[in-house]
Formats: sequence, C-alpha cells, structure tokens
Amino acid sequence: MTAPLRLTLRRTRTDAVQSPDAVELRMQSQVTDVEAAVELVARHCFAGQQPCSRTTFRLRVALAEALSNAILRGNREDPSKQVWVLAELYPEVVRIAVRDEGDGFDPDGEPPAPEALEAESGRGLFIIRNLADRVEFNERGNTIWMTLPRC
Repeated sequence: MTAPLRLTLRRTRTDAVQSPDAVELRMQSQVTDVEAAVELVARHCFAGQQPCSRTTFRLRVALAEALSNAILRGNREDPSKQVWVLAELYPEVVRIAVRDEGDGFDPDGEPPAPEALEAESGRGLFIIRNLADRVEFNERGNTIWMTLPRC
C-alpha cells in the first residue's frame, strides 16, 4: 500500500505581506501516484480562477514530466525516497518547483532539440522547456523550477 499524498496549502490574506499563496505536496517515489499528484496540484493552482485550456494542459504535462523525471531518474524509483512539489501562486504566473533526493544531473549535458526526441533520456526535459515560459535548476541539479502563466 502506498502512502497518501501530503498536501499543504498556505494562503496569504494580508496586504502587508507580499508572499505568494503556496501549494506544497510531498509524495513517495511511485510513478503510479503521478497522475493523482498532478490533478491535486493543478486543482489548487487554479482554484478560484478560470484558466484557459492551453494553460491547464501546459501545467499538467510539464508537472507530470518533472515528477516522472524526479521519480525515475532522480530517486531511481526508490520508494523510501520522497519528491516535493512547491507551487507559488502569483496573480499572473505560477512557479512550480519539483525536488527529488537524487544526486542531481547537469541539465546542460542533455541532448539539444530535436535530438532529445530520439535520445534515451532528455525527452521530458525537452517537453518541459517547450511548455514552460521559464525553466531553472538548482546547482546540484535535483530541483527544477518551471514558470507558467496563470490565466
């Protein structure tokens, strides 16, 4: 039996604090939980808004690819390892971080497009880079930040 997904919501309601609302999710490294995690995060990222179908699609696919990479490549499907998602909700954009417990990788070492489509690895990152407005990594290479519109 898999552990349940753990979701935390932080809503900022004062004008004095300029921090964004946030959705945090922690999950075990099991690909069978990716779809549920994506739907849960997407639902809370767009709560109270009517996003366009293109934005919803982009967020769901980019997040699914990032989670799959974190589980399969970062944590090597080790169920004892965790994956964390942090979505910062700004009025115009959502900034999503996905972090795993793996050793990390060099994102500049991945095959460039269109070679990534035929390569054994790099396809997910290629897709993410084409769906997100901005993609960043931490120095270690075990956290990806994706910025998408929140329209």
